Amino acid sequence: MIDIILVEPEIPANTGNISRTCAVTGARLHLIEPLGFDISDKALKRAGLDYWHFLDVSVYKNLDEFFQKNGDENLWLATTKAPMRYDKADFTGDVKLMFGKETAGLPEYIRERYRSRCIRIPMKDETRSLNLSNSVAILCYEALRQQGFPGLCETGEMARGETEITE
Repeated sequence: MIDIILVEPEIPANTGNISRTCAVTGARLHLIEPLGFDISDKALKRAGLDYWHFLDVSVYKNLDEFFQKNGDENLWLATTKAPMRYDKADFTGDVKLMFGKETAGLPEYIRERYRSRCIRIPMKDETRSLNLSNSVAILCYEALRQQGFPGLCETGEMARGETEITE
């Protein structure tokens, strides 16, 4: 199981897109308050479209409540400040992927507490960061790749009935 944890997300469209990624992959979504939007916000639901009934989402008052209910086993923190690339992380088994808010990232105290669990997506030095929803998708699919894409359909309708690929 993959758990996506958003700490104080601010932009409803990002969280909506992330919720759609969670719905299509079977990942659980955890939202840590305060949120920068109402969870019933139209922009949030619009970005998730008709996938809301596939979504397993939980909301927590703070990080302490999240950790009390979920623990910190196999936790990885996505941050531009991390020394380790995400492809060096072991995402096999149940994995928790934590992301900070769009304007500030994860709080320093949590990065320091889990220093050896901080990972980054490589990018050019002169750039600030990727969009939050893109970052979640990259790391979620890397975890799924390492796990062998459990429970996901691996072919599309073009492959049905075919036994080999021809040019």
